[in-house]
Amino acid sequence: MIYVGKSSLPKAGKGLFTTIPIKKGEVVCEYEGERITWAEATRRNDKDKGGYVFYLTKKNCVDAYDAVDTFGRYANDAAGLSRVKGTRNNSIYEIRKNKVYIVATKNIKAGSEIFVSYGKQYWKVMKEELELREKEEKKKKKKKEKNKTPKGKKDKKSDRKTKKDKTSKGERSGKKAA
Repeated sequence: MIYVGKSSLPKAGKGLFTTIPIKKGEVVCEYEGERITWAEATRRNDKDKGGYVFYLTKKNCVDAYDAVDTFGRYANDAAGLSRVKGTRNNSIYEIRKNKVYIVATKNIKAGSEIFVSYGKQYWKVMKEELELREKEEKKKKKKKEKNKTPKGKKDKKSDRKTKKDKTSKGERSGKKAA
């Protein structure tokens, strides 16, 4: 029996676990979701609805983004961006008759988390997207700071300081200034 719980990997969210021992070579579960094309997967990813696609062919991918009631989407990669020393993948993805399964690569003890490799290409793309988002956030922050009136600068409409500069920090937060 498998179930979803809090992952042992930092910042990974939920993870997939087993209540019974699973033997090497046994199917843990099927990776289920909507069948879509790679072009559709790319469109969804651009709308921040990606990350759960298993690529079979250009015309056949499994998208588990909205398949929250299935188990396969919750298996994490122990070799991903947030690692725990000593934690290793214990399963692989296997395609059988056009279906995707998670299969144990070693004996897995009851109570263990199921870990499966997403592949180097997946993590390369994820890292690039993360760096791009961080770059965009820095740009937004820089633009926001540029648009603020600098402290001590006189208001253009009048010859006095802005209200923000006249009020002490303690007064703005609702505390009396000493």
